[in-house]
Amino acid sequence: MSLFDKCEKFTLARDFREKGIYPYFHCLESRQDITVTMEGHRRIMLGSNNYLGLTVHPEVIEAAVHAMEKYGTGCSGSRFLNGTLRLHIELEEALADYIGKESAMTFSTGFQSNLGIISAIVGPNDYILCDRENHASIYDACRLSYGKMLRYRHNDMADLERRLTQIPEDAGKLIVTDGVFSMSGDIADLPGIVTLAKKYDAAVMVDDAHGFGVLGEGGRGTAAHFGLTDEVDVIMGTFSKSLASLGGYMVASERIIDFTRHNSRPFIFSASIPPAMCATAMAALSIIKREPERVARLSALGDYMRSGLKKRGLTIKEAKTPIVPIYTYDAEDTLRINHVLYEKGVFVNPVLPPATAPTECLLRTSLMATHTEDLLDEAMDTIAQVVLSYEK
Repeated sequence: MSLFDKCEKFTLARDFREKGIYPYFHCLESRQDITVTMEGHRRIMLGSNNYLGLTVHPEVIEAAVHAMEKYGTGCSGSRFLNGTLRLHIELEEALADYIGKESAMTFSTGFQSNLGIISAIVGPNDYILCDRENHASIYDACRLSYGKMLRYRHNDMADLERRLTQIPEDAGKLIVTDGVFSMSGDIADLPGIVTLAKKYDAAVMVDDAHGFGVLGEGGRGTAAHFGLTDEVDVIMGTFSKSLASLGGYMVASERIIDFTRHNSRPFIFSASIPPAMCATAMAALSIIKREPERVARLSALGDYMRSGLKKRGLTIKEAKTPIVPIYTYDAEDTLRINHVLYEKGVFVNPVLPPATAPTECLLRTSLMATHTEDLLDEAMDTIAQVVLSYEK
């Protein structure tokens, strides 16, 4: 059997292309904004994680330009050796201070952050308790660590406790959860998790990639939303969403951060974040501090979108985030609906297995604080018309 036989047998993408419903790698020809030019046509952008609309903010762009002029385009090395800039240190200090932890460290991507954190702090005799709907990077991080992963049903505290009772009392235990789940928009039951962590002597880590800039006072995230920042041991986040840049971070106690800096292979053996990306995140964070109304506006638009879709006849689950899923259930129907919406000028993300269960396919819509009600009404009219036509 040839190594590449699997490549020849992989026909799914080709099949979808032949049917004219292949949804991936559409070419963006403009800035990431509330409307974009994609493959020559205007599309309303409802598929971006640019939650606070800062990728096009003049201050953010100017910060990136100035950083490149001062430091050049890259660091050409890891943070561990020659790749630490004053910018990295300033950004880490600002993040730790804003979120409310002693210390912070940055990684080159958000995905790498989870790999680097979990693989460093979870050892051979430790256990990871993982929500079934956690991000793929958490699952890969569990595989990279030497610990044993136990999954619990999504946001199910009874099942989490059942799992905790299966672990030896003296074993290290880490409960890992998304703060805001990226496909459904659900918020983790963090109060329940913290209660069980105390009961069973477990540590808690929150992946706040979709929570920072979205929840909590001033967008400080899921732990702040519940008033539990001091009770969460590790908070991870990304720069590629609300912070309008690229990279990731971890905030925790100085003791945990110092250990991770010296034991995380993905951190030690990767080049550091380029100067422009560092400055961009810093500028975005400054705007978030100065303009907390962006977070409130984003929340209000989430309510507006859910209400508007329900008024137009769609069944929408309740939540308090800017991620609004529209369940379409069947995979091929999902792609066909997505294709028609794209042709009519509305960009959304189709979500298929393994990102969902086989019968729970959906269209993921996500909002920006800079969307207008008029633009959302235009998009919702189109969405309702197309989705409802497939339900008849």
